[in-house]
Amino acid sequence: MSGTATRRLLALSPFSRRAETSAPVAARSAFQCLRTQQFSHTSRQRADEDEEKPSSAAPSAPSSTNSLFGSNSSDKRSLGRGGDSLSRLSSIFEEGQVQSNPYRRPFPDAHSYNTLGALSNQAVERYEEPHHFHVFASKHNCHITLTKPNRDPIMAVSCGNIGFKKSQRKHYDSSFQLASYVLGRMKDQGLIPQIKKMEVSLRGFGEGREAVTKALLGTEGRLIRGKIVKVSDATRLKFGGTRSPKPRRLG
Repeated sequence: MSGTATRRLLALSPFSRRAETSAPVAARSAFQCLRTQQFSHTSRQRADEDEEKPSSAAPSAPSSTNSLFGSNSSDKRSLGRGGDSLSRLSSIFEEGQVQSNPYRRPFPDAHSYNTLGALSNQAVERYEEPHHFHVFASKHNCHITLTKPNRDPIMAVSCGNIGFKKSQRKHYDSSFQLASYVLGRMKDQGLIPQIKKMEVSLRGFGEGREAVTKALLGTEGRLIRGKIVKVSDATRLKFGGTRSPKPRRLG
């Protein structure tokens, strides 16, 4: 710290008078010299003038600042220029809060939240669960199950129910006839007008998978084809688990 700054701090310090009285006689002359210097007198005079004259440019400090630093004149004198600068900073901060920022996105209020909630509720109410057409095509048989939107079964038929026995159930022809039988039965029972939407769920990689798909795309599925809104694959995949069976050895 330079000598000039040290002298200013000593001149502005409230303990300078106490230091003068408690200092020895040899050091008192130095303190008196510091007090008679031009810079110390002008700095104190400027601080007193700033406290007495209200600043016209900057608005008054908020009540929280006054309560924090107190309204005593002795406290203001001890603060000096620091209190004035703090009041200016606080006023500038308040002005910045009052001014609206055009680039800032407004925080949504309760009305907008209610509007968003109403829109989401309308979207949920608008969605209707479709009927489900489950096809389980294993390597030995083919099963078709028609369910309601709440997953209650309407009919469940396999190749064995329409007259195919043993190894005849796994062929392409038996699965195609099963799909034709189910679609014809849906038409006879009057289920097609009741179905607004339908989801086709395929499971397994047997020959019945391709056979039922051909039946739905052919003349047998012309009445229900336009109501299919979703086709999903529900084939189960193995993650770890027990050891697979030993592959069959032929020959």
